[in-house]
Amino acid sequence: MTATAPRTDDPEVTLLVPDDDVAEPVLSIVIPALNEERTISEFVAWCHQGLAAAGVAGEILIVDSSTDRTPELALAGGARVLRTPRRGLGRAYIDAIPHIRGQWVLMGDADCTYDFRLLAPFVEKFREGYEYVMGSRWKGTIEPGSMPALHRYLGTPITTHILNIVYSAHFSDIHCGMRGITRDALERMNLQSQSWEYASEMVLKSVQMELRTSEVPVSFLKDRDGRVSHHRREGWLSPFKAAWINLRAMFVFGSPFFLIVPGLVLAALGLVLVVPLSVGDIELGEVTLSLFSQFLGVSLLAMGAQTFFLGCVARVFFDYTGRFTRRWQRVLPYTRAMLVSTAMMALGVGLAVPLVVTYFQGDFRLEQTNTVANHLALTGLGVLIVGAQLSVSNLVVQGAIIVTTTERPRVRARRPALAGQVGGR
Repeated sequence: MTATAPRTDDPEVTLLVPDDDVAEPVLSIVIPALNEERTISEFVAWCHQGLAAAGVAGEILIVDSSTDRTPELALAGGARVLRTPRRGLGRAYIDAIPHIRGQWVLMGDADCTYDFRLLAPFVEKFREGYEYVMGSRWKGTIEPGSMPALHRYLGTPITTHILNIVYSAHFSDIHCGMRGITRDALERMNLQSQSWEYASEMVLKSVQMELRTSEVPVSFLKDRDGRVSHHRREGWLSPFKAAWINLRAMFVFGSPFFLIVPGLVLAALGLVLVVPLSVGDIELGEVTLSLFSQFLGVSLLAMGAQTFFLGCVARVFFDYTGRFTRRWQRVLPYTRAMLVSTAMMALGVGLAVPLVVTYFQGDFRLEQTNTVANHLALTGLGVLIVGAQLSVSNLVVQGAIIVTTTERPRVRARRPALAGQVGGR
């Protein structure tokens, strides 16, 4: 066994290398571990069996922050061990990235709940050109007693359904811990999650990056006798905390879904009230749409426009392919957007001028009547607000484009989808 100098700027990370280390691995099995001495030796043996059965040269990299004998046992079994502080499940994968040598990466748990003797389907998908390969317990087998009823019948199905709706995806099991990704895609993904939510971040970014994605069936086994799962170690609230932070990741990274279309709907409803009422009241049978209805329309228009523009800003930040950014630059480049917004604000002021004149001529008093001047002034107020929002939002969008273009790793142009693709959009 040898210890190597850290390949990062973090002095707390140390890599331990076994004597029989693989020289040029094609597949890297990267596994976080925390006090898994009960199962780690058998798990490493399973990995060796799976690599041999799949006919692929591979390394086993255990990202360990244990206080028991887990690292020693893993090293004795022929695995590399990356010693890190205890900083969360997602952070373990982030710490591991500089030390991954294989072109393909397979992730999972060290508790022998996923059968790594059966990793050949992942290798086959990688060889077919897929970049992200999700395991699916629903398409495979779930051993009785391996999954709490709350997770099996409520938590996982509901959160999977929500993610599929928000991201237009077709996954069957977004929380499956056994998953594969190419090292290139993993580096470009730029993971940020520090804890359980890394699972959702990976899935949703695979959709946003338009990775070539597939699912394979996996076997999910129950915990060995005497082993206590991490959720139980953390307390009864742990599963609910994990569910909440996973939902938070879905909603934050999927914020354009909750902003762009709802914003357009609100703005359209506002326009339906504002534009027809610009010339006066409208009688609809026994109902009269008056100035107050137009006030509601202006409010909806302002809310909708602001929501839509915020969604555009968020869309730029999550635009890993650059498609939305190019569309914005084509339809509303900086100069055009500023000219349009200036014209809208000028029009809004112009429509409000008659009301202002009336205000000054009436000894600084306004008649609260449904005159055409009042209706036009309200329409002008709506146009003025939207024009100002466009001006400000365009500045923010242009800044976001500069930031993301400078800092985000390049995403290659998407190649034709492969048969069986399960990603969205």
